[in-house]
Amino acid sequence: MFKKKYEKIGGSLEPIPLKRCIRVNTNKTSPEDLKRRLEKKGVRLTKIPFVKNGFFVENSRFNLVSSPEYLLGLFYIQDAASQIPAGLLNPEGIVLDGFAAPGGKTTQLAESADVLAIDNNPIRMKKLFNNVERLGMKNIVAYTMDFMELRTHFDYILCDMPCSGNYMLESNWIKKNSQERINERSRIQKQYLSHAISLLNDDGVLLYCTCSLEPEEDEYVIEHALNHHRVCLEPLNTIGDEGLTKVFGETLDTSMKNCRRLWPEKTKTIGFFMARLRKC
Repeated sequence: MFKKKYEKIGGSLEPIPLKRCIRVNTNKTSPEDLKRRLEKKGVRLTKIPFVKNGFFVENSRFNLVSSPEYLLGLFYIQDAASQIPAGLLNPEGIVLDGFAAPGGKTTQLAESADVLAIDNNPIRMKKLFNNVERLGMKNIVAYTMDFMELRTHFDYILCDMPCSGNYMLESNWIKKNSQERINERSRIQKQYLSHAISLLNDDGVLLYCTCSLEPEEDEYVIEHALNHHRVCLEPLNTIGDEGLTKVFGETLDTSMKNCRRLWPEKTKTIGFFMARLRKC
């Protein structure tokens, strides 16, 4: 099912080997200093060209999570694609991270803004608390709660939506998923995004992203937002294909080109989708 589906929308079901990636915690060190420190121990790093403070790990003779640098919170292990959204949102002041755990994007956002982090999964939130402590972040307030119960308004919101994932993340992903499951995710995402938009101040910015390649969870959710709320799509200056404007015989809003979808075989990352919405 997925192979034919992807061929129709410009991608493929082609697993590729991925390099491990790290993101420098600039609250504690600089990219130059961390690179110098790890390379003295035989770790070979190359700069990720499309993010600010990330490196590909080309070679390491030991597990990086056992290194003093990791334990001291000098870096976070994070896929290259998932390092993009925080930079595209580029918040100031206070930002809401709506589906925050385990905290990769949360702690990245906290390098430039104060963060309110929300997630309803207690197990994943324990990981977020551990990551916040290890990285030494002092400007994050985190709550284990249902996102739909939140009523506070913000100028910046990150919604890294719960989604179906993609074939690069799980070996049994194809067997695990079905069109019914994807449609149900899409329905929930539309509800979450509508609520998130209601929390945006006028002229506020929301960065929507998923690690799904399904149009139902990506372009269709954004199309629903454009049709039901006072929002517009803004261009994204990053890697990836343009968002789809024609999907399975349907024509979507032409501004969908401003979105970005990352096909693994093209970007050498996990599958990913991003859209930047402004409340107008």
